[in-house]
Amino acid sequence: MRQAWLGLTLLLACASNPAQAQLRSPLPRLLRADTARFGRVLRAPARYRLQILYTRIDRDAQNRPHFRTFRYRVRPRQYFYPASTVKLPAAVLALQKMRALRPQVPGLSLDSPLRIDSAFAGQTPVLRDTSSATGRASIGQYIRKVLLVSDNDGFNRLYEFMGQGALNAELRGRGLRHTRLIHRLSVGDQEPGSRHTNPLAFFADTTLQRPLYVQPAAYNGQALPRLRLRGEQIGKAYMQGEKLVAKPMDFSRKNYFSLADQQQVLRAVLFPEAMPPRQRFALAADDYQFLYRYLSMHPRESRAPRYDAAHYPDTYAKFLLGGGGTTPLPPGVRVFNKIGQAYGFLIDNAYVADFDHGVEFLLSAVLYVNADEVLNDDKYEYDTVGFPFLRDLGQAVYQYELTRPRRHRPDLSRFKIDYARPDAQ
Repeated sequence: MRQAWLGLTLLLACASNPAQAQLRSPLPRLLRADTARFGRVLRAPARYRLQILYTRIDRDAQNRPHFRTFRYRVRPRQYFYPASTVKLPAAVLALQKMRALRPQVPGLSLDSPLRIDSAFAGQTPVLRDTSSATGRASIGQYIRKVLLVSDNDGFNRLYEFMGQGALNAELRGRGLRHTRLIHRLSVGDQEPGSRHTNPLAFFADTTLQRPLYVQPAAYNGQALPRLRLRGEQIGKAYMQGEKLVAKPMDFSRKNYFSLADQQQVLRAVLFPEAMPPRQRFALAADDYQFLYRYLSMHPRESRAPRYDAAHYPDTYAKFLLGGGGTTPLPPGVRVFNKIGQAYGFLIDNAYVADFDHGVEFLLSAVLYVNADEVLNDDKYEYDTVGFPFLRDLGQAVYQYELTRPRRHRPDLSRFKIDYARPDAQ
């Protein structure tokens, strides 16, 4: 217990004067204030692989954002499985690629009908998408599904559109040094199949008779990113079908997306003008608005794809504040985020905006809830430990932000969206 609180106290170096003291992280006080909610995890943070990244935002008189980041156990080289959080950079880079193609391909849009073929073992074709208004697949529809309900197939198709090599080159080019996106999700994707991506074609209309752009099958012959991570052997055993394998699971050939890199990507999407030019994405204003809409939209507000509110509550994909569907968000609050959940890991990378009270902040967190240390046995403490911790963490930071004095009330109008209107794309 003493070590846990000591670790919290040392989040930032001790300051020797009042001016420096103001730079100290508020996280220790917030977490210590409620041992009933946080004590269980904080007594053994290493066992839970806990990391927290909280960024306070203050606006100046011109409404320009200024950031101050506080960290708890944030270790970029300490491995955790990122699960669906990898879908955000894939969606952003797919948007960027579509933007770059448009001058070369007249008539191409996010909703241009898309046909995906197969050219290597394990690949699957796509001709239709019943979730879309046209009945055809499109890059725009895959992005919607990825951001609304974290659809795995949607990510896989964006991965195939980008190609493994280009996807990772774009990430490295933006200084994301602790990230690798090297396989599809939930289809057992591994080498060499993960290096191969499908041929695909965009069409002028739903008859699929007039191709606008054809992308051939691709193979990534480049070396995969070497990140020199720690802790890629996880657990004491794992299930392989019905068989128990009595050794740790090897994650050295799986995706990785560090917490700091996750928040950098989200900041670059939300505040591009405040980022160094190298870290920005080559997007236009309507691309950003498209992302803001589906990062924050509740599933029931979507018309195509359409989701049943009984199965997809408003906080279905909102772990911080919402607890993964267990708790409604406060009135006036929207959460722009991307979550991940797999192998006992829970992650949320979020920007919280309260339009009624003029409050905004960034909060990202990961923890691991697998008491028996057996992976793939579906015996994880998501509901009893993970979701309650993330919900309470989000609420604690939100309550602190409500009372924190600000010199200038933020103008958050760029993030306020009329979800009843069709998107600009």
